[in-house]
Amino acid sequence: MADERVDTGIASPGTPDAWRIAELEREVRELRRTNQALRIRVAREHARARDDATTAPGRAEDARRPAPRPMVAFRALGPIEAVVDDRLVDLGAPKQRALLALLVSKVGRPVACDAIVEELWTGHPPPAAVSSLHAYVANLRRVLEPGRAPRTRPTVLRTYGRGYLLDRRMVEVDVHHFDERAAAGRQALDRGDPLSAVHEFEGALALWRGPAYAEVAETACVRPDVARLEELRLSVVEGRCAALLAAGAHEIAVAELEAFVQDHPLREYGCELLGLALYRAGRQADALAVLRTNQRRLAEELGIDPRPALQLLEQQILTHAPSLDWRPRPRAAMQPARRPTPATDQHAPHWNTRRPLSGHGALRHSPLPAEL
Repeated sequence: MADERVDTGIASPGTPDAWRIAELEREVRELRRTNQALRIRVAREHARARDDATTAPGRAEDARRPAPRPMVAFRALGPIEAVVDDRLVDLGAPKQRALLALLVSKVGRPVACDAIVEELWTGHPPPAAVSSLHAYVANLRRVLEPGRAPRTRPTVLRTYGRGYLLDRRMVEVDVHHFDERAAAGRQALDRGDPLSAVHEFEGALALWRGPAYAEVAETACVRPDVARLEELRLSVVEGRCAALLAAGAHEIAVAELEAFVQDHPLREYGCELLGLALYRAGRQADALAVLRTNQRRLAEELGIDPRPALQLLEQQILTHAPSLDWRPRPRAAMQPARRPTPATDQHAPHWNTRRPLSGHGALRHSPLPAEL
């Protein structure tokens, strides 16, 4: 009988084969439980995915929603101004305005009380200077955060150690916007898009209302940034004129460069642009006169020769070099200037778009030729 059971594949309970069969049956049961658990998990994941797909449009709408606008917009490219809730606010007495201008120039960085007192009172503070400083800060906090509840911590003009700072997350400053527009204009000019470059440069220049940080422009800690901004402003004026020349607007460039060179006769790049603009406008003799006047002035006032680019331009004008002629770009390659609409330009409600003050680099902004 034992031989028959072995031959038919049936093993007795006490044999090793019976033990193996029992182990296999146990593993099969474990696999079935695991498979059932996986099915439940996959079903839950599918249900969660359906829920996400249902709510995704709402989340996408949230993602497209613009970031909240900073609480205060400061204008420092001229006399200090502050915009709260889309309206200009009264910043108070001259010393109080100077304090704010000083803090705006260091936005995001703490300024020690001792340094503030030193700058505001030019090294000769009265005995009550610190008390006056605390009063100015309290007044500014009320103006900049009119809805702040009593005894709550300020979020715009904060105390930091033994000093004060303007929280960068809560404010925006036209100086930073000017830097961005100037850089965008340079990039557009470099990639061969003069119309966009003109637009960006004009947007940058429109922010100026007078000397930067006017109330504290002569203080030691602000003077370097004032000098940087003035140099950048002149560079932007030159960049705009270079973009006008690249776009073929020679006569417009001539009108603006003549006024610019008269105000800044030692800026060689401006003279170079004016010489090229006059030549392209058919005024070769005037172009040579500009270059030679610049050469004589550099020699008399600075004792130097013009830079090589000016010397080369003079030779090219004398020989009517074809490389000086303007060549229009193909229509297909021309990109229209970007004109942000009020709905998409988050800065539009904040920035003053008045032209620069007379005597501070004011330019005549004529429209570009219709054929452009």
